[in-house]
Amino acid sequence: MEASLKQSSFTKFWIGRAFSSTSFQMLSVAIGWQMYDLTHDAYSLGLVGLAQFLPMLLLTLVVGHVADRFDRRIIVFLSQLIQSAIAALLLVGNIAGWLGREEILAAATILGACRAFEGPASSALLPMLVPKELMQKAIAWTTSAGQTSQILGPTLGGVLVAIGPVYVYATSAAALFIGAILTVLIKMERVVRTSEPVSLQSLFSGLVFVRRHPIILGTISLDLFAVLLGGATALLPIFAEDILRTGAVGLGLMRTAPAVGALIMSVVLVYYPLRKALGPILFGALAIFGLATMLFAVSTNIVLSLFALLMIGASDVISVVIRSSLVQLQTPDEMRGRVNAVNSLFIGTSNQLGEFESGTLAGLVGPVPAAFIGGVGTIIVAGLWMIWFPSLRNLKTLE
Repeated sequence: MEASLKQSSFTKFWIGRAFSSTSFQMLSVAIGWQMYDLTHDAYSLGLVGLAQFLPMLLLTLVVGHVADRFDRRIIVFLSQLIQSAIAALLLVGNIAGWLGREEILAAATILGACRAFEGPASSALLPMLVPKELMQKAIAWTTSAGQTSQILGPTLGGVLVAIGPVYVYATSAAALFIGAILTVLIKMERVVRTSEPVSLQSLFSGLVFVRRHPIILGTISLDLFAVLLGGATALLPIFAEDILRTGAVGLGLMRTAPAVGALIMSVVLVYYPLRKALGPILFGALAIFGLATMLFAVSTNIVLSLFALLMIGASDVISVVIRSSLVQLQTPDEMRGRVNAVNSLFIGTSNQLGEFESGTLAGLVGPVPAAFIGGVGTIIVAGLWMIWFPSLRNLKTLE
């Protein structure tokens, strides 16, 4: 009975997370397209991304504390429900004709704030739904949901936008509402809440915890710097247009390839979880990530480039599953919200700054040297972290 209960709860969690992630990807496509269609202003388009990112940056300490102080299931439910309401308002705004630049920016900001609350609470909720020995499989399954969302979300969003933005908003509102209902129906055996009073010390305790535990500090910071330097995917439009000369079709294939590689590897890890020598496997995956990035940089053949991007996605998932499992299992229940908030900030920052770094470096030295240097940088970071964090290098199991 207990096993079936946990399986049922995890299934609801997985579907709800997949619906939420896919809907957010669809909304991002629709909001970006509609903002540019209304303003024809690249600056306004950039503000949409900033509006989604700033809440995560500014609310990091708050959302982590909230996730540890209240029922995480309810936090995820409310976050998804509000996102559904925002999608519905965008739908009404389109139909009524009052949707403009300011309204879109306000919607993007609220969506970003909801995602800021949902992410740490959702991540901290997962260990309460599965036994410790199944954590790696569960993370591989949730990673597969995320990768599927990255493939389906933009594609479905683009198709529906071509028909009409109202269809994106209607579909997203319905999917987010269903996800919210599934989340609130999850049966919890216990609710973990911290009894620590609200104070500056408790707000910063997630950062302090990470700093005092070298294996978690090494894990989180490794993601920050490895992704920061290996952000070649930000340069895909340049490679498609000027180097491989494949046009929009090739760009679409290249944008999809890392997610496909990641999805395949996620499914593999579900059925063949990593058991031993996790430290060497982690750093080996990072080395493959760096080498694949270098291969992509020098490739002038679309097939070889797609293979390199598949390898980038697959190797990244191996690293993600090991690192995510470590963070979850090495963190006490009552601290998971705050630690996951710090982790989410590092991941979000690395993605945003990685694209900025790649674009800036490409402007200085050209896209090929920039991507190649990024791959080399990832390998150098892996080597340095092996020296600076021996506990991570010598990691054998997740126990």
